[in-house]
Amino acid sequence: MRRSTLEIVMGLVVLAGAIAFTALVYQAADLKTTDGYKISADFGTTGGLVVGDDVRLSGIKVGRIVSQSLDPVTYTARINMQIDERFKLPEDSTARITAASLLGGNFLEILPGNSDALMEAGAVIYDTRDPVSLSDLLGKFIFQGNDDS
Repeated sequence: MRRSTLEIVMGLVVLAGAIAFTALVYQAADLKTTDGYKISADFGTTGGLVVGDDVRLSGIKVGRIVSQSLDPVTYTARINMQIDERFKLPEDSTARITAASLLGGNFLEILPGNSDALMEAGAVIYDTRDPVSLSDLLGKFIFQGNDDS
């Protein structure tokens, strides 16, 4: 009887630890759905941006990428994002894709404009800057000096 009580107590301790670990992972992953409004931005290339990546304003996370699509007419990449309703963006805001670090990972950065009019749900940002490809820059640097014939 004493041994089965000990096994039950140890099982409950392990179960409590597993629940605490799951809660910690959920909190760290920031998987909570945020209420807000959806806007889009058109880019020439997504630069490795994926669904779930952050949308930041002045370095602060204000939303996340919810989907990507290709416009069949203009062949531009449309990035759809959900912005926290606490943050109202000016209509003349711009967007750019920025590398989080040299090791990889990207995020979409919103650069607010000066307009008094604010973006509504469904608005599209057309003033965007495509990401700079480090491999393209490196290739230009290496091959620009080969014209010494």
